[in-house]
Amino acid sequence: MTDDRHPLFKPLVLVGGVIFGFGLGFSHMARPEVVLHFLTFTDLGLPFVMFGAAIVSGVAFALLPRIRDAAPLTGTPYERRLKPFDRNVLVGGAVFGVGWGLSGICPGAAYASLGVGNVAILWALAGMFVGAYAQGYWRSRTPARDTTAARAD
Repeated sequence: MTDDRHPLFKPLVLVGGVIFGFGLGFSHMARPEVVLHFLTFTDLGLPFVMFGAAIVSGVAFALLPRIRDAAPLTGTPYERRLKPFDRNVLVGGAVFGVGWGLSGICPGAAYASLGVGNVAILWALAGMFVGAYAQGYWRSRTPARDTTAARAD
């Protein structure tokens, strides 16, 4: 497979990640206790950070396809990829939510948490990798019962 992306694609993804990580660290959202305080309704700063990100993303997703026909760095046309709301989405979301609620660690913020000196977060990151590997292994061994979900992947 040839990589026919724009030469600035990877550096810009890195810059976006740095901005994301800095924003999480600056807003203190990389600290698990902040997430736990949000889940217990004692600190409601997290929704403001999430809504800010949702507004920026929503505007970008609404305007860019009207301005351009294709993504500037990849050249691929803009299109919506709709996935069905099925059992996999429901169970996966529930498991993710339970893990997030028990640990107070969102995967995106977990990496940023390393940057603010939370080395204990490595245990959570290891758990995320083991969980993702176990799910991929289980899914590769389980026969596809839902053909629409398999096609959407």
